Amino acid sequence: MSNTSVKLTFKEKIGYGLGDTASNIVFQVVANFMLIFYTDVFGIGAAAAGTLMLVVRVFDAFTDPIMGGVADRTRTKWGVYRPYLLFMAIPYGIMAIVAFTIPEFSEDGKLIYAYITYAVLMMLYTSINIPYSALGGVMTSNTKERASLQSYRFAMAMTGLLIVVSALPILVDWFGQGDKAKGYQYAMSVLALLAVICFLGCFALTKEKQTPPPRDPNQSISGDFFSLFKNDQWVIISIISVFILTLVALRGSVTPHYVKYVLGDETLTASFMTLGGIASVLGAVSTIYLSKIITNKKLFQIGLSVGIAAHALLFIMPVNQITLIYLIFIVANFAHMLVTPILFSMVADTVDYGVLKIGRRITAMTFSGHLLAIKMGFAIGGASAGWLLAAYNYVPNQEQTSDAIFGITFAFAGAPVLLLFASLILIRKYKLSEEYLADINLKTNNNQTIKSCSIKNENACETA
Repeated sequence: MSNTSVKLTFKEKIGYGLGDTASNIVFQVVANFMLIFYTDVFGIGAAAAGTLMLVVRVFDAFTDPIMGGVADRTRTKWGVYRPYLLFMAIPYGIMAIVAFTIPEFSEDGKLIYAYITYAVLMMLYTSINIPYSALGGVMTSNTKERASLQSYRFAMAMTGLLIVVSALPILVDWFGQGDKAKGYQYAMSVLALLAVICFLGCFALTKEKQTPPPRDPNQSISGDFFSLFKNDQWVIISIISVFILTLVALRGSVTPHYVKYVLGDETLTASFMTLGGIASVLGAVSTIYLSKIITNKKLFQIGLSVGIAAHALLFIMPVNQITLIYLIFIVANFAHMLVTPILFSMVADTVDYGVLKIGRRITAMTFSGHLLAIKMGFAIGGASAGWLLAAYNYVPNQEQTSDAIFGITFAFAGAPVLLLFASLILIRKYKLSEEYLADINLKTNNNQTIKSCSIKNENACETA
């Protein structure tokens, strides 16, 4: 048995998970609070904020393949992917603070500032998150261990979410003392420092166990990227990821608006999102155990089906049924985090499948292509949130019309039903079972052995 098939230790899984705790401490602020920060604090109109999110995220998405190619070609004494955790953590933390700082500029100057700072923050996110995602693919080649690793990852990612949704509103009020601009800046300083510490912990506690093949000087980054589309299973997972992340960005962006204007009590924001975050952690932890007794594909389908039912109920639930809305939101978040760890473990599996389809292993490029799909989903979802608010005549910090209430509710619960249903249809075409992947690994290992023997010693190959 190769060392890549040996079970990962608890310390390694926790160490790897710290990386997504770090990512999500900042990323969840962007996903859940940036739109309301821009509209209600920064002073940008909802439509302009939606367009900003679309433009920046689309631009940033196309830097992902470049970063994937660069990461795959990196060779250092710390490994291929781990160095980025060490060297990009502090710049990422600093830019998170800058992006939530409001300058004394004109209205146009503020908009330009928002574009630049948000774009740089997302580029730094790319530079650290793509290597981090690829790291999980080279810590083990065992499909069950990969699913377990991703479950730990997303349990700790949701811990980052939990920290954000429970602490950020409190920190903003405590630091700001009525000045939300100051409150956001100082709150982000605390959260960014915590994110940097977690990234450094991830670097210290993980190890790359799968040695990448020598670089082919004739293979270009663009060639690596376009070869991904020969991998039909990667294409399926990437399209599903666009749908799922459109949901995450759309619902996440309007959740504070939903609590503030639809439920009618802004003070519920912290408890509503905190309980949702706890449910997400429990969902990710449950995946660790459920994936041992249920196949990844079946568990994925169960999570999607429960998510569809929960969001449909949220869409039609009377707003005076606060307790029921809380409970259904908890179920929706639990189901979502049954799905997400499996989705990312499937990406690692498509790397192995890609060796057969493409003829070589391009780990970081596969993950960067997947991150491109994620960011496209985030771009569509974030922009749609702003545009829907504008289309239904949302006005910040005022009582909303019935049209605006419907628009917020549709973005929060109606659209997710459609996106989850589309994902449920697509996942039926996914075929990378545990047995299928074991056969792929056997074939690719044999091919590598034969190739290695033919180069070094033909006679040794024959005796082998």
